Amino acid sequence: MGPHEETPMPFTADAVPHLPAGFSDTFTSRTVEVNGVELHAVVGGSGPALLLLPGWPQFWYCWRLMMPALAEHFTVVAADMRGMGASSKPASGYDAVTLADDMAGLMTSLGHDSFQVAGYDLGMMVGYVLAARHRDRVSRLVLAEAVLPGFSPMPPLLMPPEVNELAWHFVFNRLAEINERMVSGREEIYFGYQFATKAASPEAIPQTAVDVYVDALRDPAALHASFEFYRAGESGDQVVTLAAEGPLEIPVLAIGGEHGMRDGVEQAVRQVAPNTTGAVAPGAAHFVPEEAPEWMARTLIDFFA
Repeated sequence: MGPHEETPMPFTADAVPHLPAGFSDTFTSRTVEVNGVELHAVVGGSGPALLLLPGWPQFWYCWRLMMPALAEHFTVVAADMRGMGASSKPASGYDAVTLADDMAGLMTSLGHDSFQVAGYDLGMMVGYVLAARHRDRVSRLVLAEAVLPGFSPMPPLLMPPEVNELAWHFVFNRLAEINERMVSGREEIYFGYQFATKAASPEAIPQTAVDVYVDALRDPAALHASFEFYRAGESGDQVVTLAAEGPLEIPVLAIGGEHGMRDGVEQAVRQVAPNTTGAVAPGAAHFVPEEAPEWMARTLIDFFA
């Protein structure tokens, strides 16, 4: 076996390094089967249920710095969507509707009929679709740092260099297979560059955390899934179709990073959810839960309380 072919470590709450002190006193990993897929979530705390949906190319671990504070107010469920972290990584099923219905099934299995949702990056699109398809179950929604297909302005293929630096992966990730072949064995180059360039500074996401994310993506099934999220072109059509069925009526908070999308998230989300307020995470660019965890936790507690 080559250096990148070893089995990745398990990405459950008892196995990942560099968690906040006392994390394991509050949080444990749970795995349930939904739609034939094993879905993993890290669960802890007490109070109303709060589902946290992670971003790309991450997994539940991206919420670790916020979870202890949230657990004082909520029953926190930090989920891994199919294809990431400690969840199963099937070959298909990476469109937004399937991902959202997976999460609805996860919450049913964990005993939560109604719940609140916070989703960022990929989790923002899935969070919107979850709230739009299961309107009787999701009571409040936070969406952060992503485009909403059909409602966010899309840049042209030939962009100014600074925009290209942030957005080129959208085009690359959608390729049929050459991307997997180019990134396999070079995961730290490709994904490390994402963390270095999409944060407010190259050091904002510590190398210890980048190493955890990269290690998770060395698994060929996880690497495949990381591109399948983008290849599932039907997701955009699903968002537009759900929006046409009627606006979300629940309160929504739309968050952009000060050095990221700023008010762009609010402008997109307001088109599908009129009861939207906006907030900007100070000092943060894209990776808001890790770049501004104290601000983000306080903001979520205030909004969901």
